[in-house]
Amino acid sequence: MILKTCELFDLERTMAKPLLERCEYPHEALSEIGSFIKNEIIPMLDSSYKEISDGVFVAEDAKIWNGVTIVGPTVIGHGAEIRPGAFIRGNAIIGEGAVIGNSTEVKNAIVFDGAQLPHYNYVGDSIIGYKAHMGAGSIASNLRLDKKIIILKSEDEQVDSGLKKIGVFLGDHAEVGCGAVLCPGSIIGRDAMVYPLTSVRGTVPARMIYDGKSFKEREL
Repeated sequence: MILKTCELFDLERTMAKPLLERCEYPHEALSEIGSFIKNEIIPMLDSSYKEISDGVFVAEDAKIWNGVTIVGPTVIGHGAEIRPGAFIRGNAIIGEGAVIGNSTEVKNAIVFDGAQLPHYNYVGDSIIGYKAHMGAGSIASNLRLDKKIIILKSEDEQVDSGLKKIGVFLGDHAEVGCGAVLCPGSIIGRDAMVYPLTSVRGTVPARMIYDGKSFKEREL
């Protein structure tokens, strides 16, 4: 079955909780991220957040390195770190303690607290769960080569998303190995693991390891 929002994420670990609570499936949130930031997050921010450029609000204890480009609307939470060369292209919610690494590009995405995109990652039209991690060079592809509507898939179900751009829904504590490619609409369950250099299409169930050919249970 296609994993629901509540099956992938602990909503207490993101300032996007009010938006995601309204969405049975995570792809339903993607078209609302920008307006949610403008209309619901920004008006509620306290004085510990500063607007550093048009529509870009950063917590006072977040670390923004030199050589970073951030486009609004974007909110960056307490203790987050945005490293040199990062490009945040707007409609982005970066959680507390999250890491957006060198040469990593993020757009139209929710990055939960403690998530890490530390080296050469692309994450567009995606949701990255609490303390989830993408290894160096792993990519969340968000557009089919034929530019058709993305179909969300599991072993026993398919859902027409109605969207042409979806990256990945990466569940809490999931791990993606270096150089992996997550094809458009991929869903990685909580505590799941994807081997390095693996291409993922469809769903990796919670607490499973996927090596590109088969699944085995992950010991936690």
